[in-house]
Amino acid sequence: MPERQTWQLATIAAVAGLALSAGAVAAAGPWDSGQRKAERAWAASRDRTGGAHHETPARGVPAPAPSAPGVLAALGVPVPPPAGSALADALDPLLRDPALGPVRAASVIDTATGAQVYGKGDTEGMIPASTIKIATSVAALSALGPDHRVATTVTASPDGRQVVLVGGGDPTLDRDGLAALADDTARALRDRGVDEAELKYDDTLYSGPALHPISPNENISPVTPLMIDEGRLDGSRSGTAPRSTDPAGDAARAFAELLRERGIKGKGDPAPGKGPRTAEPVARVLSAPLSALVERTLTHSDNDIAEALARQTALASGQPASFEGAGKAVASRLKELDLPLSGARFADGSGLDRDDRMSAALLSGLLARAADPARPALRPVLTGLPVAGFSGTLKTRYAEDSAGTGMVRAKTGTLRGVNTLAGTVVDADGRLLSFAFLTSGAPGPEAAQSALDRLASTIANCGCEPSTGRPGRS
Repeated sequence: MPERQTWQLATIAAVAGLALSAGAVAAAGPWDSGQRKAERAWAASRDRTGGAHHETPARGVPAPAPSAPGVLAALGVPVPPPAGSALADALDPLLRDPALGPVRAASVIDTATGAQVYGKGDTEGMIPASTIKIATSVAALSALGPDHRVATTVTASPDGRQVVLVGGGDPTLDRDGLAALADDTARALRDRGVDEAELKYDDTLYSGPALHPISPNENISPVTPLMIDEGRLDGSRSGTAPRSTDPAGDAARAFAELLRERGIKGKGDPAPGKGPRTAEPVARVLSAPLSALVERTLTHSDNDIAEALARQTALASGQPASFEGAGKAVASRLKELDLPLSGARFADGSGLDRDDRMSAALLSGLLARAADPARPALRPVLTGLPVAGFSGTLKTRYAEDSAGTGMVRAKTGTLRGVNTLAGTVVDADGRLLSFAFLTSGAPGPEAAQSALDRLASTIANCGCEPSTGRPGRS
């Protein structure tokens, strides 16, 4: 084992170097909540881009995410791919845990080569629950790019007597953004000598039903292109919450009040409608970059943003911005990535619909594509994954599984009887691996989640070199 110990010491030294860099970068301010500090420090030291501000890089593309293979390669230490037999020895017994239920599937891919190194039932379409947000995010980034922003606009007739608040599909529009719109609109109307106007609101960008099949539900608002604070009524930013039954109308009424505060009176209550053909834009606010929206979607499993991403993908793909049109657009974008789509179905963008279907091979393949150095636009899919024991939907998990704490980054998925987990790990041999585990029929969510966490931790701590064939991190 001397050779193994030698490169392990080298790896530890490299990680220590990353930690030192992280400390230097931290002095400039915190990164996005939940992102792995060593990764952010590495990226910042290379390109000075990314992080909480989401600046556009000088070269016009997002900086590539770091991985352990890159660190080890710089040290001149060869890293062999994991042995499938060793992974099977480590994972097979855990995958048979009764807590996972009678139906389960698994796939593990070595991202450096794209080769699957472990698979069980990996081609079967299963209910993915919220892990489908990985597919939604990849499709949106492929269609629009990480720098795309969603606009909310206000138009006015030439005489300023008719004003229309136009929803562009940004569910994260907040009251500050709405106030900025009101500032610019009031200024434009005063310049025209107008202090009273008829206000309408246009929420026609989307088509089909606004209500998700599970609605009304505190997990998701009606899917409309105009809303503030995701239709949440309690001031929260994630998790379940009381929801507006009329998000577009509520946004318009709040906008009317803001205009009144700025000296612009309304003629009656705001009503749905469009402005005249001669109307011109007088105000506009933009969402955060798509890269930030994707990270927020994945870290907090945000259903409202996920559905918005799916509809933005539909619009960019020439499909109707409906549940059905979005599903077709997502499938079309993923097909371009040459991934196994057999049995896949995208009934929604959030994973709340039990008619969704994805295979473990497709999920792990999507994450491998996001790690591909040739596809830097997909990197937010990796940086948005929750960190075990630290952030998002994994913050309270891994309490009894310290081996995976901080090592596993993964998207969770939970519906009644359905428990899924898909993400990435760097194993004990320094390989960046993507994985997906899907289960159905589990007797209880807590035990199933713990079993899934153990599976991911086992990959992270598996020293599965062909030369050793033995799992275990020294």
